[in-house]
Amino acid sequence: MTKVLEIKNLTKKYKNGRGVENITFSIEKGDIFGILGPNGSGKTTTMKAIVGLCGVDSGAIEVFGYDNRAEFEKAMADVGCLIEMPSIYDYLSAYNNLKLAARLYNNVDNERIDKALSIVRLDKYKNDKAGKFSLGMKQRLGIAMALLSEPEFIILDEPANGLDIEGIVEMRELIVRLSKEKGVTFLISSHISSELEKMCNKIAVIYDGELVSVDSIESALEFNPTLEDYFLNQVKERKGAVVL
Repeated sequence: MTKVLEIKNLTKKYKNGRGVENITFSIEKGDIFGILGPNGSGKTTTMKAIVGLCGVDSGAIEVFGYDNRAEFEKAMADVGCLIEMPSIYDYLSAYNNLKLAARLYNNVDNERIDKALSIVRLDKYKNDKAGKFSLGMKQRLGIAMALLSEPEFIILDEPANGLDIEGIVEMRELIVRLSKEKGVTFLISSHISSELEKMCNKIAVIYDGELVSVDSIESALEFNPTLEDYFLNQVKERKGAVVL
């Protein structure tokens, strides 16, 4: 299988002592790879490091075989991402927000913008100002931005934030469909285990800045009734190892 992402011994520490240390995992083409961990565990830091939004202290990151520091443009050419809150201008319409974002790409036309809005169910509100949107609608607009260039690798940081039940289900179905039909690869972070369990084929547990485990969902659920139980057991083992 083709490796889309390979992280080796990634370490990034902030002045307050938080961050990540010695993170190592890889993602293959077509994977829906989930990072599960509590808030503040290092999920967002890992994603920021992948797309160059923060520097790293040590380690290596390759995207599509390109070093994300030495060959940044090549590494990011087929990557779309939504990390933390999307950059949305409240005074612009949904359509014009995407029109502005489209300037970052060479191959995004008006038809592609309309398609992205339709995918996230915002086509009816394309001419409404984003400032009138709910948190969930802004989150969907952010996802539309990530989809805009039809990337081969999409990184979504807590994509269910602010979405209602129907929105969460539709987002999950969209991710699974794009993976199966288009071969799109996903890296998704969440602190909600049930959502990752329903759509991911692989899972990494990050706790207190450290990588606790990497497994297939099938393997994780072999001896655990739910992914939540798997997470709790992995963290318990990790804490026990630290105590010893």
